[in-house]
Amino acid sequence: MSSVRGPANYQPTDTLYLWYLGQPSRPIRVGVINLVRSMQGVSLRYADDWVRNGFPLSEDLPLIGQEFLPTDRGTAAGAVDDARPDRWGERVIRFIDKPKRLSLLEFLFFAGDDRFGALGVSTSPTEYLPRRLGALPALADADEIQELIRKVQNNEAVPQAQERLISPGATMGGARPKALVNIAGEQWVIKFADGDPADTPLIEHAAMTLAQKASIRVAETQPVRLIHGHAVAIKRFDRAGNRRLHCLSARVALQAAAEGFGYPELAQLLRRRGVIEGDLYAANMRELFRRMVFNILIDNTDDHEKNHALLVTDSQQYELSPAYDVLPSGQALGFQQMRVGDQEADSTLVNALSMSRMFSLTKDQAMNEVQAVARTVDGWKDHFASCGVTTGDIDLYAQHLDRPFLKDQRDDIRQ
Repeated sequence: MSSVRGPANYQPTDTLYLWYLGQPSRPIRVGVINLVRSMQGVSLRYADDWVRNGFPLSEDLPLIGQEFLPTDRGTAAGAVDDARPDRWGERVIRFIDKPKRLSLLEFLFFAGDDRFGALGVSTSPTEYLPRRLGALPALADADEIQELIRKVQNNEAVPQAQERLISPGATMGGARPKALVNIAGEQWVIKFADGDPADTPLIEHAAMTLAQKASIRVAETQPVRLIHGHAVAIKRFDRAGNRRLHCLSARVALQAAAEGFGYPELAQLLRRRGVIEGDLYAANMRELFRRMVFNILIDNTDDHEKNHALLVTDSQQYELSPAYDVLPSGQALGFQQMRVGDQEADSTLVNALSMSRMFSLTKDQAMNEVQAVARTVDGWKDHFASCGVTTGDIDLYAQHLDRPFLKDQRDDIRQ
């Protein structure tokens, strides 16, 4: 398979150009992104046309003609930060592409045209000239991709003709090895194990489909059998046919709204900016509450603010994306990464119920939601087994999911 890592003549620059690709055949220039050396970050200044005819990419980037600076060191301004590669993508760029400089501006460019969301980075202000990598590999290439990932992890040379098999820019916030593949004409992210004691990709598929049984909308997944273990393929939710959807991580959206990183805070953001047509408002709020409860009971304590995303509609309203990166963390921490309730991030149902009003739920409604999720999680062993998870892996995770701290909560909530 040929590889196009280009452009080969790319030279470090302090200025690149941001484009909007809602309709990829008609890219629209958003503005200029500049390296901010003092903060090792990236700023944004909208183009005049975008100020007149565009929309604020996030709430902290209003449509005015000024330069927006990053708020934190090593980040990009507002929604631009969600266009960067995740930690695995940065590792791939360092190892395979070897840019002459490794600033955030380089990472934004080398993430390529397949990045998350609807923003693109170009070397030209007048036409969209991104870094293109060529056609996506197919699912049948999964074993070959796994071997190339092993080479990257062991600092072994990757043949140039196979470099395209690894994509650096598909997702947000994760360090787990992954790539993009084409399945029946649609883009899927394929994730691999990373030296875990269990078959983590298959566990993720089982946990995601268990969440679906708990009436949680999840990104579609399918297990991928490999010579050694499994990978899991996750269908992209930031694509709709030929369209690319503008998305914000909860981190960017909450920070832009000057809110803390918590489930109640995210609920309040949805109360203010969420889709209101029909019953979608109430559905979004119930959905977020269910996800919080499910994450507590499934011991998913890696539920940080980059593992939640919002789809931005054409009318600039927010809708929860399908859930993703949902699986037991296997750490038995006893606290979540986002605030849950009055007791901050404590992983308890009492804490989850303490601020149910923030989700527009009465006490009785919230209790019904908790009980329904708990009943589903009660059957996790049978469900995992039906997904092909081995007895050994089920026993390993039972030490966490069925430890008294969580199992007693499931039992008590039914009394």
